[in-house]
Amino acid sequence: MPGLARLVRSRRTAALVVLVAIALSAVALLLPSPTEAEPRSATGLSTSAESAQVEQLREQLPEADKSAALIVFSRADGGALTAADRAAAQAKAAEVGVRAPLQVPDGGRAALAVLTLDEQDDAAVATSVDRLRSQLDGLPAGLDTAVTGPAAFTTDLSKVFDGADTRLILVTAAVVAILLLLTYRSPGLVLLPLIVVALTEQVTTSLSDQVLSRLGIPGGGQVTGIVSVLVFGAATDYALLLIARYRETLRQEERAVVAMGIAVRRVAEPILASGGTVIAALALLLLASTETLLGIAIGCIIGIALAMVSGLIVLPAVLVLFGRRVFWPFVPRLGAEATEGKLWGRLGAFVARRPAVVLVLSTLLLAGLAVGTFGVRTGLAQNEQFRVEPEAVRGAKVLAEAFPAGAAEPLTVIGPAKQATAVAASIKDSPGVAEVRPSDRSEQLASYDVILRAEPGSTESFDAVRELRQRLDQVGSDVLVGGGAAEILDKNAADQRDRLLIIPLILVLVGAVLIAVLRSVLAPILLLVTVIASFFASFGASWLLFDHLFGFPALDGQVILLSFLFLVALGVDYNIFLTTRAREETQTVGTRDGMLIGLRVTGGVITSAGLLLASVFAVLGVLPLITLTQVGVIVCVGVLLDTLLVRTVVVPALAFLLGDRFWWPGRPHKKVPAATSRQLQEESSSRLASG
Repeated sequence: MPGLARLVRSRRTAALVVLVAIALSAVALLLPSPTEAEPRSATGLSTSAESAQVEQLREQLPEADKSAALIVFSRADGGALTAADRAAAQAKAAEVGVRAPLQVPDGGRAALAVLTLDEQDDAAVATSVDRLRSQLDGLPAGLDTAVTGPAAFTTDLSKVFDGADTRLILVTAAVVAILLLLTYRSPGLVLLPLIVVALTEQVTTSLSDQVLSRLGIPGGGQVTGIVSVLVFGAATDYALLLIARYRETLRQEERAVVAMGIAVRRVAEPILASGGTVIAALALLLLASTETLLGIAIGCIIGIALAMVSGLIVLPAVLVLFGRRVFWPFVPRLGAEATEGKLWGRLGAFVARRPAVVLVLSTLLLAGLAVGTFGVRTGLAQNEQFRVEPEAVRGAKVLAEAFPAGAAEPLTVIGPAKQATAVAASIKDSPGVAEVRPSDRSEQLASYDVILRAEPGSTESFDAVRELRQRLDQVGSDVLVGGGAAEILDKNAADQRDRLLIIPLILVLVGAVLIAVLRSVLAPILLLVTVIASFFASFGASWLLFDHLFGFPALDGQVILLSFLFLVALGVDYNIFLTTRAREETQTVGTRDGMLIGLRVTGGVITSAGLLLASVFAVLGVLPLITLTQVGVIVCVGVLLDTLLVRTVVVPALAFLLGDRFWWPGRPHKKVPAATSRQLQEESSSRLASG
């Protein structure tokens, strides 16, 4: 890319680029904080989902702005409440504003008080819940209380991200700094790339907030966490690729600005191809049904675009300002032999001698890990989303043990007021319904709270919702069921629809990009197969960790799509880094030696980039939601497999077995005279031996 190379043709030009980048970053960071958009429904689903339609209809009811806090009293030892306990609980409930008598089930192991909150927005609800919890202190010894219900879950979900963004950035920056130091052992190549990458992440966050607010899509901790991690990982990967080619060129070119121009031209194609592939794959995520996925897609698209700008424009300009001394104390000298790549040269030679054996053993390993996918369970209930149990979850568990399991998350049935009698009768007769209570009413609409016997999120609860909807459809098509298990059921259906639609499109897209970049058909097909195999192996291995080590009850439905997208799109990065360099070398020395040289010169970069990206995604584990931990672990395991096995062993083995047919129907290497060919082969062998 000559145009990009001209931006670093002199130190004066590089300094101007750096100043412009600083000015534009300052403008982006100083933009006023936008107002975060309100979610269109509790699950973020579109209005095509029945549960989302229920939420919209509830806005027309007189008490639409009110929410309920469920106060649960129980004994610390798990025993039945004594008469004194009940009296103390009733007094405390009255003290905080509850006028109705306590609800005590058979067995008396808990007591429930319902307090209506008048606040409208989430911030005011959180303030009321916090105040309520502080007012409930001072109960007699042995008597516990917990505030749960929708208002408490909203409050606790917002609290778990308090300070989490800062922790995430600090831990991620520390991981990147350590890995850069281990890779280059140079203070300058730790500090300068880290500053550029961190600034890229901050600008991405600021611009993403602005864009999402204007589009009416809520952001939140999940979106910010994934976007930050992806930007840190991708921008650092691009930096590693640039620095490796820059260092290699400095051994052949005296002037640093000229060497950087050559390096930028050589890495522009793989960086733009890989970044463009990730952006295109993320664009497909815009077809998803939930606002969370839409927010992640938009934020990550902005982040990857800025990561490419930082890797091809800003970082080259910064490095040119410091010249060769940025590599101190290991400054590359003109004419010096390469010292890196010896390990990968030996590995490549080993694979080249026994490609069939290596390929069979690698396939067996990947297949063995993929077996774990057969036991996967999907669908997390609301009280299963947290890694550290908050008060709302603790209260919901006590409530589920003492009352019908669906008491903490009742269904909401809403329909025409003129059909209220028929609706109530159908609800009572429906299997799985433990209790039905009139909730709110206007001249046009009537709503009911429906408590199921089964725990929300269980198979039994989904069956009960389906049966209830079927019965109410017979009353009228405008009688709808939402809330509780109905929301989870609709979200699971939306997640499945997204997977069936988007995953095949991602595969078609990635295949098309590989065909365009490699100007081949067979190689892209084989590379795509390796990426899919890597995904299933990482997915199976991760599920074994979730099930047997972490004790997670299930996978969140969105985790499968997100992890597939990141693994396939990011896995293609390493495919492109390796195969474009191998193809470049193949044009003069043939497929076998071209792949050997490509592996030797990119093996270290790919490994460093993969280890860094895996570590960065593992940092998602510092955030408190199981969903983010699951995405982080699956991508971490997948990137490690892709880096250490698939890209450095399986792909070379395929190339060695197929030879020039690997690039079919293209013919990547030029025909040269026999003497020249022998000379190139000898030079190639010499380069491999010295490397």
